[in-house]
Amino acid sequence: MTKERHTTASPSAPTVFDSELFKKTLMEQVRQGGGTAAVGGRDFFNRLVKTALEVLLQVEMEEHLGYPKHSATGRGSGNSRNGTDTKKVRGDFGEVQIETPRDRNGTFDPKIVGKRQKSLNNFAEKIISLYARGMTTREIEAHLREMYGIDVSAEFISRAVQELQGDIVDWQGRPLLPMYPIVYVDGLRVSVRVGNNAGTVIKKCVYIVLGITPEGVHDVLGLWVEETEGSRFWLKVFNDLKARGVKDILILCGDGLTGLDKAVESVYPKADLQLCVVHQIRNALKFVSYKDRKAFCADMRLIYCAPTIEAAEQALQALEEKWGKRYPASVASWRNNWQYLSTFFKYPVDIRKIIYTTNSIESLNGRLRKNTSNRKIFPNDEAIIRLLYLNIRNFSHRWTARQGWDSVMSQLSIMYPDRVRAEAMEAAA
Repeated sequence: MTKERHTTASPSAPTVFDSELFKKTLMEQVRQGGGTAAVGGRDFFNRLVKTALEVLLQVEMEEHLGYPKHSATGRGSGNSRNGTDTKKVRGDFGEVQIETPRDRNGTFDPKIVGKRQKSLNNFAEKIISLYARGMTTREIEAHLREMYGIDVSAEFISRAVQELQGDIVDWQGRPLLPMYPIVYVDGLRVSVRVGNNAGTVIKKCVYIVLGITPEGVHDVLGLWVEETEGSRFWLKVFNDLKARGVKDILILCGDGLTGLDKAVESVYPKADLQLCVVHQIRNALKFVSYKDRKAFCADMRLIYCAPTIEAAEQALQALEEKWGKRYPASVASWRNNWQYLSTFFKYPVDIRKIIYTTNSIESLNGRLRKNTSNRKIFPNDEAIIRLLYLNIRNFSHRWTARQGWDSVMSQLSIMYPDRVRAEAMEAAA
């Protein structure tokens, strides 16, 4: 059998990996490490990686120059080997020090371990993955030391995470679809340090906008951090969406956020606003004593489970007559928000189930809270967005179209033929 060796006889000849030389090198590594027992240790695998990388770098150098080491072909070629540089690289194997070959002209650009590259096998991506799961930089540092025997500073980890900032900016400003049938908005409370005083911590809210595309797939449209909410804030959010291409929203679902109604009416006047009924129930129960809650909930259920708007209004009237004097604030909360609590009654049953609660975005927020619970305090707004973006990126690749969505879009296209048709035509174009 012909052995695989470098057979380069001229600059145009192909470079082939010398497997026999590699085997001999590995055997020597085992002998130096104390026989076959050395195979079970971390040091053996580190030497294995070191040898493999250095051999492959030599192969790349030979391909770059066009002739083997010590070959007479290289005389007068205009370029030649010029020693090596020492560098450390990290990976799943741990950390190894390798010798990277140089050429005299400085034109050698290796691919297996590129110039200034310090990590292999998505090592930085693994750091980012641990960060996304809620681990702090110090916890990641300890984890890598325990699992891989690597001493990685918290500063290195922070730099790896900081490199994501460009991706986040692109994601926050990416173009969006011209129309979303349903959009949910909700907030997530977090603690953030402010100013130069490390002891000053305030509560901020990360507002999340989740859209359902015409194909029925969930898509987080953006994240906004704000200390207070109001019409001006929501006006900024909706104008951001509009600037990124969102021309129309059929139904917007929220939980009674301050100023939401005025802002959506200003930017998307055709959109129907539906307040979350589940949030309304919770708010109403705040004023109800424990002994009356079961009966009060049963009477509220007659409102939001009514088959028609007329039946719902009759149930609301009955609630007021029965409980109005004892719990006026609870009944008033229904009356004051009835315009937006009752929006879902104008839609078919299949659509009502999707829009009368904000369960879709609540589910997303639940997963985000799970991975932010370790972070008692965030250093700044950018750190909040970074962590949530990483989590959303991990979740979103598993999102698929909603079951039965074809029926929903069919009914919406009948209710809003011009708006749905316009979106379809623009998407096709």
